[in-house]
Amino acid sequence: MGRRGESTEGSNSTRRGLARRGGSKCQATNPIDQCWRCQRNWERNRRKLVDCALGFGRHVTGGKAGRTYVVTNSADDDLVNPKKGTLRYGVIQKEPLWIIFARSMVIRLSQELIMTSNKTIDGRGAQIHIANGAGLTIQYVSNVVIHNIRIHDIKAGNGGLIRDSVNHYGYRSRSDGDAISMFGATNVWIDHVSLSKCVDGLIDAIEGSTAITISNSHFTHHNDVMLFGASDSYSGDQVMQITVAFNHFGKGLIQRMPRVRWGFVHIVNNDYTRWEMYAIGGSQHPTILSQGNNFVAPQDRFAKEVTKRDYAPESVWKNWVWKSEGDVMKNGAFFKQSGDPKHKFALGYGTIAPKPGGYVPSLTKFAGPLKCIKGRPC
Repeated sequence: MGRRGESTEGSNSTRRGLARRGGSKCQATNPIDQCWRCQRNWERNRRKLVDCALGFGRHVTGGKAGRTYVVTNSADDDLVNPKKGTLRYGVIQKEPLWIIFARSMVIRLSQELIMTSNKTIDGRGAQIHIANGAGLTIQYVSNVVIHNIRIHDIKAGNGGLIRDSVNHYGYRSRSDGDAISMFGATNVWIDHVSLSKCVDGLIDAIEGSTAITISNSHFTHHNDVMLFGASDSYSGDQVMQITVAFNHFGKGLIQRMPRVRWGFVHIVNNDYTRWEMYAIGGSQHPTILSQGNNFVAPQDRFAKEVTKRDYAPESVWKNWVWKSEGDVMKNGAFFKQSGDPKHKFALGYGTIAPKPGGYVPSLTKFAGPLKCIKGRPC
């Protein structure tokens, strides 16, 4: 598994080290990136990005309809009256905003960052780390894009008084320590993000969250990677539809890539080069379609199975629809399928058409944050 290097904080810079020849040649390798990355004027046309979303989150608009807000201050000192120029001030505004950064910075969030609808956090053109503090919360809002940032070493927050909009602040209980938490969120796109080393999950989507795409991202050094579905008892998550595409699941990962309850997840053209327990798991009859992924099992004789079905006997899970189509299985990996072989998947317009699993190393070559320079293709 030494074909590509991996950095300790998921920045993926080593994996992209040979990406450009001559400094400006565009090598976008999947349909999302091909839509925008080859444009030299990406910095003047940042909002083109949202036209490129595919999968269940394809209708996302983010802050496209609003003005540009520039983060100039990396501090997060005042949670009730955040200072203008900070990230927290931008994400609580009523109107749509396209949020960019004046320079590279490390932002340590004092408590969870609670966002309002119609926001894009766009880290292109800078090296943006959200680290060593709390994570991002997308709660009962819609149209959010998180793009080209690094989130790592996230801690649980103590809670307290936090402003969640211009007109309201209130007491929040302790946060879990997730990198990105979605509660009842709709139309969310997470793209070219690296995530690692958080207290709880890297990405959680629960409480009826749906219309989500997670793409081109790089995951490393974590136990519980992604959880989709709040609990076995919360049937409200049966509306959940999530696309997981063109991601690299790399060094130091153990399980939940993702774990799913109730909903429907389309897992397409991802590179699974590490897991210690399992890659894809679930309970409470989720529907899972795995297409064109590359699964590399661990070297030892354990954990060869890609799938895990928790808390249910085979007499129950044999009816869950879990399908593998065009996946590549290496080093003894195997995917245990189940359910009606004639089941028709409701993917709809904007579905990512899978390439065969053998193409995955190329399709995911640029997973993680990109080094975008003005005047050059990213």
